[in-house]
Amino acid sequence: MADTHVLFVEDDDVIREATQLALERDGFVVTAMPDGLAGLEAFRANRPDIALLDVMVPGLDGVSLCRRIRDESTVPVIMLSARADSIDVVLGLEAGADDYVTKPFDGAVLVARIRAVLRRFGHASGPDGAKPAAAADAGPDEAVLRFGDLEVDTEGMEVRKAGENVALTPTEMRLLLEFSNAPGTVLSRDRLLERVWDYGWGGDTRVVDVHVQRLRGKIGQDRIETVRGFGYKLRG
Repeated sequence: MADTHVLFVEDDDVIREATQLALERDGFVVTAMPDGLAGLEAFRANRPDIALLDVMVPGLDGVSLCRRIRDESTVPVIMLSARADSIDVVLGLEAGADDYVTKPFDGAVLVARIRAVLRRFGHASGPDGAKPAAAADAGPDEAVLRFGDLEVDTEGMEVRKAGENVALTPTEMRLLLEFSNAPGTVLSRDRLLERVWDYGWGGDTRVVDVHVQRLRGKIGQDRIETVRGFGYKLRG
């Protein structure tokens, strides 16, 4: 992780400086900015490996900054929010963020979440560079999975709907691969949190719900069915 470049946008001077020092001690290269406009300029100039964005930064708020970044890149984004129940968390996820961390946070927890996100962004690879199960288990004749007009290329990590390419973020791709590996099987939110987000502990299921919503918007609203009280399943 020594060469991993983190963009950190936070307007609180104490939090920004303390977090920057903590991340640098763990081997990250950090560009820290006090507001959203400066953060956007730094993103375009440096092209970091991951962005940490506080929701309530001045100039250009974190949600708007996330949306601008997502318009230009699939770089992973983690939102930072002072309230876990804040509507801003959902708005950030809907804008394209991959995860969020609630403030105040423990430095070790933040580093663990950063590394978990980065693992799944290694060409949609899983922990330690392993491909998700759907890709790892696919033979030559099974590399392209078909569900109606939806095609999932588990080797090329590409998705097509009615012959047209569908642009997915790595997190969305991992989520679709989990569904594709078990079509018709109900997958619980807890299982998806563990498999896609590498959560070894209880996480916020809103992360799953918002990503499923985003994925539906790209591959078809009816392709992923909600099984109330249990989770989601991919229709074959």
